[in-house]
Amino acid sequence: MTSEIVIIGGGVIGLAIAIELKLRGASVTVFCRDFHAAATHAAAGMLAPDAENIPNGAMRSLCWRSRALYPDWTRKLEELTGLNTSYWPCGILAPVFEEAGGQGVGKDPRVREENSLSSPSSPAYWLDKQVIHQYQSGLGAEVVGGWWYPEDAQVDNKALAHVLWTAAESVGVELKDGITIEAFLQQQGQVVGVQTNAGVIRAAHYVLASGAWSNELLPLPVLPRKGQMLSVRIPEFVPELPLKRVLFGQDIYIVPRRDRLIIGATSEDVGFIPDNTPDGIQKLLQAAIRLYPQLKHYPIQEFWWGFRPATPDELPILGTSHCQNLTLATGHYRNGILLAPVTAALIADLILEQKSDPLLTDFHYSRFQSKPSTSTPMLTHSANFSNGHHPAISPQPAPLPIQDSPLIIAGKTFQSRLMTGTGKYRSIEEMQQSVVASDCHIVTVAVRRVQTKAPGHEGLAEALDWTKIWMLPNTAGCQTAEEAIRVARLGREMAKLLGQEDNNFVKLEVIPDLKYLLPDPIGTLQAAEQLVKEGFAVLPYINADPMLAKRLEDVGCATVMPLASPIGSGQGLKTTANIQIIIENAGVPVVVDAGIGSPSEAAQAMELGADALLINSAIALSPNPAAMARAMNLATVAGRLAYLAGRMPIKDYASPSSPLTGTITS
Repeated sequence: MTSEIVIIGGGVIGLAIAIELKLRGASVTVFCRDFHAAATHAAAGMLAPDAENIPNGAMRSLCWRSRALYPDWTRKLEELTGLNTSYWPCGILAPVFEEAGGQGVGKDPRVREENSLSSPSSPAYWLDKQVIHQYQSGLGAEVVGGWWYPEDAQVDNKALAHVLWTAAESVGVELKDGITIEAFLQQQGQVVGVQTNAGVIRAAHYVLASGAWSNELLPLPVLPRKGQMLSVRIPEFVPELPLKRVLFGQDIYIVPRRDRLIIGATSEDVGFIPDNTPDGIQKLLQAAIRLYPQLKHYPIQEFWWGFRPATPDELPILGTSHCQNLTLATGHYRNGILLAPVTAALIADLILEQKSDPLLTDFHYSRFQSKPSTSTPMLTHSANFSNGHHPAISPQPAPLPIQDSPLIIAGKTFQSRLMTGTGKYRSIEEMQQSVVASDCHIVTVAVRRVQTKAPGHEGLAEALDWTKIWMLPNTAGCQTAEEAIRVARLGREMAKLLGQEDNNFVKLEVIPDLKYLLPDPIGTLQAAEQLVKEGFAVLPYINADPMLAKRLEDVGCATVMPLASPIGSGQGLKTTANIQIIIENAGVPVVVDAGIGSPSEAAQAMELGADALLINSAIALSPNPAAMARAMNLATVAGRLAYLAGRMPIKDYASPSSPLTGTITS
């Protein structure tokens, strides 16, 4: 399936962007894993940039701008659908208790030393005790005053979600619910497709708007922040709506709807642990009753929870990404409903008109990253070199003007493009030293040899720090597809036992040929199809066969791993032409595996455009494995840099390095 623009995420942000793009003429498809699980449905719908007391100036500006868009934006949606969003500019009242009385008369809590919010466009009014109790009857006796924010508002979040979905359908956005995006397929700084539970989807441009689930696909610091909420029904004995405006208290808010009151919300850093808890609900009820005591007589209507997408600075991530055709719109935390219209407008401008609003600079993902160096740090590990000394640590050179993306396999990000193995070493100690010296982040382990404690593999599972290294279980020794599938399942369990609960990787080897150890293409494809169905990220070891590589990619493999020459032979690159074709056609990372014997061959493989290398024998069988491991690391980096930099053209004639013009004549 292909589409011009694919949006990942069917919450308020994803749908708002989709509608805006479609209205501007784009072809848009939205993929949503579960529309009703989006944070949109669990929100309270407050539009409260003033009451939220937002400390960041750029964030305040973004929120104010979005709040100003809301009347026209909701009216447009209602005209498209004939449905009501229940947008209500009711204002927000922020009562203050006696212990918070430092916020004296006329002192707006939003006014800070670095930036006053006393803008006439966003007024706030202090109400003393007598006035606030007259203005809103029924407040708790401990309320000594409060702030009135007349420009804050609310919208019925559930009604808005329904209106957005209906509006998207009405303007021709293609909506796909029940689709799980499993990984981005990236190549040379571009997303070339997304792997889903329904196959590979390709588009010209992609937008990540999947909220709290975003870092399952990219290494973004977006984590779930659970919020518990409840509603109470306004009883029949109350003649009219008791609250005419939102009450925004200390760690509590009460949002009036036509027939109920919404009470929220906890903020819990507990990951994706679902369900309401007695402790969470009790705290909400206690705080709400203190603020508005008559609530204790109202019947409870409903409990629910949701997961806010939180970043470390609680600001959204908006704008460009490490891939030219991937735009980010995630991490809105408490303000997803509020920021929907401005996010849609900014992202549409960016994608369709290449117009980047200056405000986006403050929300770029790069704010969470230290500036990387494209060079490799010199050895800092305690590798055992033959002369007994460590090389001097050289000063870091200036960063090179080359942009490179990290290695991403099945949604996991790895900084090193060298993978190593654990077999053939003379001792566990040599293996440990070599893994450290290689600076690799992925180490492959033969499941059968660990399970049977084969010679050289005793204690292997405990020999490495699996909190720092990603285990790649492999099916070495399997001669049939059935064997490989069974061993892959064991490997997944082994990874779990060693603390990698989410490790679903497997290096798939099906090798019935015991003399040349060439992989069986038919058995490999059969096993790969089954393992992908079972949720594995399959990294298949294959002959350098471009057609087989494409078939394996099509069935959902996370990489392809063509051999350079027979495994363990050290013959180097004997399949260069075919590997080049595989690289050219692949939409998944290409890992050159087997046969590389020297660092020069490793560099050459990377210069071809390979995404990574897997090297074991050349390191383990060297007289000095740790030194060779470091050499392979440097060669991998050098080859990658050379590939990114670009080779000079080959000529049939000489060309002097020094110019012939301007020379001194005798």
